[in-house]
Amino acid sequence: MNELILNDDSLDSLTRPVLVVAFKGLFDASGSATSALEWLMEKSESENIGEIDSETFFDFTQERPLISFDENGERTLTWPKNKILAIKTNEDERDLLTISGIEPHLRWRTFSKLLIEIVNKSNAESVITLGSMVGMTPHSRPLTVTGSSTNPELAERLHLEKPSYQGPTGIVGVLHDALDRSKIPVVSLRVSVPHYVPDSPNPKATRALLRRFEQVTGVTTEYEELDGPAADWQKQVDAAVASDDEITAYVTRLETAIEEGENLLPSGDDLAAEFEAFLREQGTE
Repeated sequence: MNELILNDDSLDSLTRPVLVVAFKGLFDASGSATSALEWLMEKSESENIGEIDSETFFDFTQERPLISFDENGERTLTWPKNKILAIKTNEDERDLLTISGIEPHLRWRTFSKLLIEIVNKSNAESVITLGSMVGMTPHSRPLTVTGSSTNPELAERLHLEKPSYQGPTGIVGVLHDALDRSKIPVVSLRVSVPHYVPDSPNPKATRALLRRFEQVTGVTTEYEELDGPAADWQKQVDAAVASDDEITAYVTRLETAIEEGENLLPSGDDLAAEFEAFLREQGTE
């Protein structure tokens, strides 16, 4: 069975691609990570160039196929899948290769090997994983995006943290381990979603993730177009919080903690320039 279905010819037209990965599941609170990836697909010229076969990696009792009717009234069956898209960005910017879908249930090591195969076939210069997780973040303040990398030089240049988490992990953690072992530069970007509103779609979190992605890569995301939806979301949460005195007091405590520990990052232009310099140097080694 061919587990990786990929149009190799479409890879040849990509300019200095970066592979971007996000999955529905453990690290997709409020759907913010996958929403960010979908935003990138919608805002640029994209082409579906392949998929990773679902038969091998999914437990269909957990993620069931869907039956629906098409426009002609014909009954169709849609299977879970992880699709691969090529995205052509603006001139003078690097192109993107994306893998999105649902966190696989089975054979994570084999799945990771397929991702490395995609990196090698596409000559992707690095991998960026997008995630969102619940945290002690007040909805009324800018949502924190944490960036990390195990590569010391890349972490220093982009002001990223060294991963410190210990405990159960998902496919993203397994992917990072496999990429590190293969000496492929990889960055994790994770946005913190207020834990008291973890499930509803959160355009403010998606905006924050896209903004940091643009700062790091230099790829235009047009995240500013989410200013309106993000403001509307905050107003709705403001109203809900104001109706409960205990939650109002709790949010105030979170706001104070954030203000006392505020952390300033370098400019987006500086971060993007360091990212480009790092990848150029890697290519000459």
